[in-house]
Parts: sequence; structure tokens; C-alpha cells
Amino acid sequence: MAAGTAKTAESARAAARNDAGLARKLAERLQGEARFDAFTRGRYATDASIYQIMPAGVVLPRSAEDIAATLTVAADHGVPVVMRGGGTSQNGQPIGAGLVVDCSRHFNRVLDYDAQAGTVTVEPGLVLERLNSRIKADGWFFPVEPSTATRCTIGGMAGNNSCGARSLRYGTMRDNVLAIHALLHDGEPFGFSLSGNDVTGVTGSARAEDLAARMIRLAHGHRDEIEARYPKVQRRVGGYNLDALVADRPNLAHLLVGSEGTLAATTAVTLKLSRLPAHRVMGVCHFPSFRAAMETTRHIVALDPVAVELVDNNVLVLGADIPLFRTTLADITRGAPNCLLLTEFAGDDLAALKRDLKRLDACMADHGFPDAVVEVVEPARQKSVWEVREACLNIMMSMKGDAKPVSFIEDCAVPLEHLADYTDAVTEVFSKHGTRGTWYAHASVGCLHVRPILDMKQGGDVAKMRAIAEETSDLVRRYKGSYSGEHGDGISRSEFVEPLFGATLTRAFETVKDGFDPENRLNPGKIVRPLRMDDRSLFRFKPDYAVTAPAQTALDWSEWGGFGAAVEMCNNNGTCRKLAGGAMCPSYRVTGEEQHLTRGRANSLRLAISGQLGAEALTSPEMKRTMDLCVSCKACRRECPTGVDMAKMKVEFLHHYHARHGLPLKDRLIGSMPHYAAVAARLGPLLNLRDKFPVLAAASERIAGLSARRSLPRWRRPWAEIGEPAHPSDVTGDFRDIVLFGDTFNRAFERENLEAAERVLAAAGYRLHRVFPAKGRRPLCCGRTWLASGQTDRARAEARRTLDALLPYARAGARIVGLEPSCLLTFRDEFLALLPGEEAATLAKQAVLIEELLATDLAAGRIALPLSHQGGRRAHLHGHCHQKSFGAMGAVETVLRAVPGLDVRVIESSCCGMAGAFGYGAETVDVSLAMAELSLFPALREAGSDDLVVADGTSCRHQIHDGLGREAVHVVRVLDGALTPRH
Repeated sequence: MAAGTAKTAESARAAARNDAGLARKLAERLQGEARFDAFTRGRYATDASIYQIMPAGVVLPRSAEDIAATLTVAADHGVPVVMRGGGTSQNGQPIGAGLVVDCSRHFNRVLDYDAQAGTVTVEPGLVLERLNSRIKADGWFFPVEPSTATRCTIGGMAGNNSCGARSLRYGTMRDNVLAIHALLHDGEPFGFSLSGNDVTGVTGSARAEDLAARMIRLAHGHRDEIEARYPKVQRRVGGYNLDALVADRPNLAHLLVGSEGTLAATTAVTLKLSRLPAHRVMGVCHFPSFRAAMETTRHIVALDPVAVELVDNNVLVLGADIPLFRTTLADITRGAPNCLLLTEFAGDDLAALKRDLKRLDACMADHGFPDAVVEVVEPARQKSVWEVREACLNIMMSMKGDAKPVSFIEDCAVPLEHLADYTDAVTEVFSKHGTRGTWYAHASVGCLHVRPILDMKQGGDVAKMRAIAEETSDLVRRYKGSYSGEHGDGISRSEFVEPLFGATLTRAFETVKDGFDPENRLNPGKIVRPLRMDDRSLFRFKPDYAVTAPAQTALDWSEWGGFGAAVEMCNNNGTCRKLAGGAMCPSYRVTGEEQHLTRGRANSLRLAISGQLGAEALTSPEMKRTMDLCVSCKACRRECPTGVDMAKMKVEFLHHYHARHGLPLKDRLIGSMPHYAAVAARLGPLLNLRDKFPVLAAASERIAGLSARRSLPRWRRPWAEIGEPAHPSDVTGDFRDIVLFGDTFNRAFERENLEAAERVLAAAGYRLHRVFPAKGRRPLCCGRTWLASGQTDRARAEARRTLDALLPYARAGARIVGLEPSCLLTFRDEFLALLPGEEAATLAKQAVLIEELLATDLAAGRIALPLSHQGGRRAHLHGHCHQKSFGAMGAVETVLRAVPGLDVRVIESSCCGMAGAFGYGAETVDVSLAMAELSLFPALREAGSDDLVVADGTSCRHQIHDGLGREAVHVVRVLDGALTPRH
């Protein structure tokens, strides 16, 4: 063996011994967990930046004592420690080669709340939205609200000195932090707060007091340099906050704010709260050019708004193609503006705020833009607009292909009087290097988020990144701005601390670091003595990155540029980590585990298909466990603005996994259900005994993995279509031609739904065409049961059979109407991936859910339903996940509200938890029920006993029946029951 090879092998063995000792020591000391498996480490190797550094291990602490133990054990083993919140940073702050400490999993409690004083102390892992939800009832909120408020943590916000859209009124994180309790590099606790008037501002040991005194002396010794070098803009988070220590009464905690975990490990943060304004109003200002918007910003700011946020042309164009945002953008835009400025006013006097909107309109007219303001006064509309603004980054990251908007000059801030010239100059830099940029965010404070479009897989574009960074840094200094405005330094910008602050202050920053962390154990390489921002060994896409598996895909991924490109669409921004609102990611909401998250699954897939987790990682048991709790709800398909479709990726994964490991009995039984449904119906009295005798239920769990705690759907005499088979020539081509598609579930278990549909469609005047398979009499099927277990070949054969039968009618103009969302919407989704081409696209165009059909034709005045008054009866509507994913919930509401006297209440719920066969599994039944308990079951427990419960999904209805003993009905049953009897 060569000497070099032997040395390398010995180093690897030494590292393995160290890791084993580290894991053992942590296991002995922690209440929480420490994980060292490759999949977990891979999920924590990235944030929302371009970087990826594989950690030695991941710690999930439950207490400050756990973090102290982590620090001491790590020091004994010479391992760095990186504190982490939501992992949404855009510059590589919470990643590193040591131990990553995830505070969000367990270390997230409210420790003290004073509703009278308006202060709160929290653990660093608490998500901002959770905090604001708790204190809202008392009229308080924490006003530093980044666009990631649904998933960012207070500790991460303090670490980055976050700002948010309303900093014009409320300031930055630094302005709202009262105190921080933390641990020094060796685990010794201390606290920093306001000092002066005989108050030291320090709690803890004499060592902490001495450290604080040295920091204050250091700051005063550099007072002149601080005055000369620190940018005079609100958005300035680069370096360390030595300027905070030259005040007459410095708050020592402000030195830790923005320090990115490089000085201490935060264990508690005390915050100053603000009163919630009674009202907010918004004016959406339209501009014909980007420069016009930049020149006008300072005049709008002079009107004293709370926020002025830019939405640029890239967002308008890309957002119009994203179903989640299309309606909102159409609502707030008039004509074809180049960009928008969202201007918010807030206060307790609504009439005064409406006058502010008139002043805004006058201001726009005075500067050459009359009638260019769309007023948004209604809270619900404002919420939708803010959701678009908060998703700007992800909307821009939805660009297909390897070239993406890249964060590294993301949030430079300049004085407003220079904003137009600065943005022009940066645009010229982009043009010089053959690219263009995307702009959005905080025009109000001169902190526009800008990302040049580059391909980080290409060395040439990496060189462009370095050149653009250096040239932009020069521009920022020329315009007396800040190179790092709100997202911190991290890996992307720490190199540029010295060019902005100068050598003298940079050496002072190094003194700060050495005073707190003399062994450089806390998040090394950030802020001082930085890593190189263009070191490709630190990139997510390293020079040798390549997708190596699978060799051949089961589904067509050409829309994304291949399966690898589809997986890589995840930019790690973490929208899927939100804990309320929308539907994703239901399994994460139950477990809180990064593994059970769209982002976590996408990262695992990316690492597996590129060989970074081993040659067989894609079909490994570890990957199976990663995908197990994905319920294929498709919420990510709609709510992830970058378009990550984990449900479809799970189908692809299961195809390859079962090809290697074989198919379990449960999957074979459920997958083949359409084949044996007719026979099972005849044996219904016998098969249904399973739920009457516990011994049979227990046997089904032992043999097939079907939970004995669950009832199964009851086999019944199936729906029988009436009449002779139709012919495509019978289709006249007008709106009345309908093919009613009877899915397996409604045919076999709830035929009354299909019978009700026939009556409702007939009452509306439609012509029903009976379509049967070309060969044999087995009913048509969408193939959903096979897809759910990755049996793509069987699903493709079924899709081909169904497509052959329905295509002639679709081509003739008939609409294909279905009741079960998961089945009918397969025609609009998976069919296109199973059978790509014009035929499947034609069927997809003609396939509609019955509520979509009725809502469309009612709105167009083509039909009328004879419906009787319901006397004010209340209906609680729960949406099927696929209805939400395909934007069909509005149609369900429309047809229900068409019923006279029916009081419709929409339940804000995520997945019901049944999710096809998921809820029946012995291993998943507990998670299934926990999903239902998040919002659906609590809402229905509040419903009156005579209220209707409406749910269009077969699984949803069964979950409600199993969990609450209530009957839920399909919307078509409600309509059928309300039909006026014919005389």
C-alpha cells in the first residue's frame, strides 16, 4: 500500500473511532437525541443557500443542559458546533462540518410571557408564527416578520438580525431583543441585557462580566472607526454589532444579535412585543418600468407607510403560471405593469387609513402615474397579496433548468436617494457578465433582494458569481450602503466584511470572536476568518456532481428536464415546514421530523440519486423509511412554489424499491382491487365479517398489515350503469354531453353517490353517455391503486385501457366527469406521466370533477338546478387534498352555496390522514389519526349533531366515520337531497 493511501486509510479509521466515541458520549449525556446516520446528516447538510457541508452528526436537544453537554462533549472531541433553527438561511449560516444542533424539534417553548408589559421569553427553536398565534388574543404581536415567518425560528432570527417587511415602522431584530441567555463555547451559561445606571447587563459568572467589559472597551477604543465605517442605513447586519456598545446604556445582548452562532449558543431570547394595529390597508402601485418604481419609492416612503415592497416583472410573469398565485395576481393588477410596489398603512383609525390611500394615489399622480393604485382594503385580499410577496423567492426559483436565481448579493442596502442609480448599475454588471437579475422585497429601506441567474453546476458561472460579488461590493461602498442588509454574512458574504468595514474593524471583529470562542469551535468560517464563497467543494452541486440513478425512470419527467432536475427543484427554503395554513406537509406537522418533510425527502432523494449516500441508496430501507409517511396528498404540488411534486416522486421511488425488494401482500391486495372488486362484491356478506369479529381483524393485521383498529370499507352490490353502450358519434359537441366515470371505490362501496350524480346531472339537463371497455366488461379504472404502491407497469396498462375507451368521446367534445378526486384527477396528472403525448393531454383537458362541471356551467348560465330551500341548515366542508392541489375547492364551495338556505362553513384543514390505504396500515394508523386531530376532528367535534358534514373523498369520509362516528357525504348527495321533487 502506498504511503499516502495508508495515511488516508488511517485518517478515515481515526475519524470513525472519534465519531463512535462522540456518539457514545452524547448518548450518555443527552435527554434529547444525537444522530449520526448518513441520511440524517445529509438532510442537515444544506440550508436555502447554494452550499452543502456534511455534518459529523445532528443533535436534537430538549433543554439548555443538552446544549451545554453537546458543547462540552464536542470540545473534548475537537468538533465544531453549529446552532440551527428552521434551516432557511440563504448564505450557509446553519451548516458546517461539526455537530449541527437543531433547536426547532424540541427546544421551542415559551418560557415567560408578560401580557401587561408586552414582553416574552422563548427558547430559540420557537417558530415566529407559533409565537404570534399565541399572543394575538391579547392584542400583541412580534413585529419583525420575515417572509419565512411560518417556519423561521426566533433563535435563527436573532442570529441573523432578521428584519422583515415592516422594519420601516418597527425596526430590526436588534431593535426588539431585550435580553439573550446563552452558553459560552465550553457550556458555561450567561445572560446579556441592558446595562448602565449601576446595572451591569450581565448575569452569570465573573468571567462573563469580564468578557462584557472587554467588549465595551474594545468598542470605545474603535469609536471613531465605527462612526466612519459603519453604514448609515437601517439594514446593516454585517460583521459584529460593536456600534451597539458605544451607547450610553448599551444592551449587551445586541452584540450577540446578528452573530450567527459564532460567539455563543443561545438558550433563551427575551423580546419586546408591539400592539397589533386594528386595521391595515394596502395600495398596489403600478409602474411601467423598474427605474420609475425605484425613483418613486422615496416619495411613497415620505407618506409614512408601514411597508413598501417590490414585486418585479419576473414574479408577475412566473407567478401567473403558478395556480396558487394566479388568481391573486389577476385581482391586484390592471393592464400589464412592469412591476408593483405594495404599500401598506396600518393603525387604529380605518377612515384615516383610507385617506392615506387617497394620498398615495395623489402622490403617484404627481409623479406621472395617475390611476395607478389598486386599493386592497379587505383583510382576506391583503392576506392573499402578502402570500404572493412572501413567496417571491420561491416563485423565482420555480424557473425550470439548472440556471436559477442565486443568492450571494441578496440584500445589499443603499440609501433611498441612491436606489435607482444603484439598481441600474447592478443591472449593468449583470449584463456585462451575460446574465440578468430578479428583484423583489424591501424598497422602503433600500434593501432590494436581487439574484443573478446562474448555473452553479458550471465553473464558468461560478467565476461570474465571484466577479459580480466583487463589483457589487464596490458599488455598495460607492453608494454608502451595506453589503449585508438582513440575511447575514454566512459563507456568501463573510469575505466581504473586510472590504466594507476596513482592516482595523475586521481585526476588532476577530478580537470579539476570540474573546468569546478562543478555540474557534462555534460555527467557524463565518463573519471572521471566512471560508471562500466560491469554494466549489462547499457547494451543493460540487464539480463532480452527477445524477447516476435510476438508470431508467418509470414515469415521464421531461417537463422538468428529467427526474434529477425535478428533485433539484427543491431550494430548501422550507415552505413545507409551515405548521398551519394550507395542507403541506401533514406528516411533518405530526412528527416535527425533518425526515417527514417535503424538503427532507427531496434532499434525501437528491443525495441518493447522485451517489452521495452510497451506490444502492435509492432503493435502501433508509430511503423507504424516509418516504413511508408521505401520504401523497399532492399539497406540495400546489403549495411549494418551486413545484416539487413529492407524490409523483414517491410513485417513481416505489417502482424501483419494489423492483428490488418485492411487493408486500397489503400492496398486492389493494393494488389489484379493481380486478377482483366484482367478485368481492358477490362475497360481500362473507368478507364484511372481518369487522364483526376481532379475531378476523387481528388476522388481517398479522397477515396483511391492515390495522385491527380500523374498520374496512363494506363490500356491497356495485353500481350498475343503465343503458346500452354509447358511440362517439352520439356526441353532439355541446356542453350537455357527459361521460360519468364510475371509480372503483364509489362503484363498490358507495353506489348511492353515483346514483345521486345521475339524478343531479339529469336534472341539470345533461346527456349521459355510457362508455364501456372495448374488451370485457370490467369497469374502467384510473389505476390509482397500482400507482399508490409504485406498480407503474400495471397502472400504465390500466391507463391505456381507460384512455382507449374515453378518448373518442373526449375528442368529440364530451366532458369526462368523476366523483372521487384522487381517481378523476389522475387523468389530469399521472396519465400524462404514464402515457405522455397528445392523447393523454386531450383526455386531461376534458376531465372534470362533478363540482367543477356544475360550478362552471352555473356561472356561465348554461344550466339551472331546481334546488329547494334548506332552512338555514349548516354544512361543514372538508376538502380532499387533491381537490386543494388542483384548485377545485372553490368549485365545491360554489355549488354548495348555490343551495338556498344552506350555511356553508369551510374547515381549514390539512390532510384528513386516511390518504387512500395509508390510514389502514398497522404501522401508520397512529400517524393517520394524529393528522386528523390537527384540525379536522376538533372542528367537527364543535359541529351540531344535525349539521351536514361534506367530504368528497372516499378516504376522508371513512376517516370521519372511523374517528368520530359521524356520517360525511359527497357534495352530490347534498345536491340530490336538495332537488325540488318533480310533480
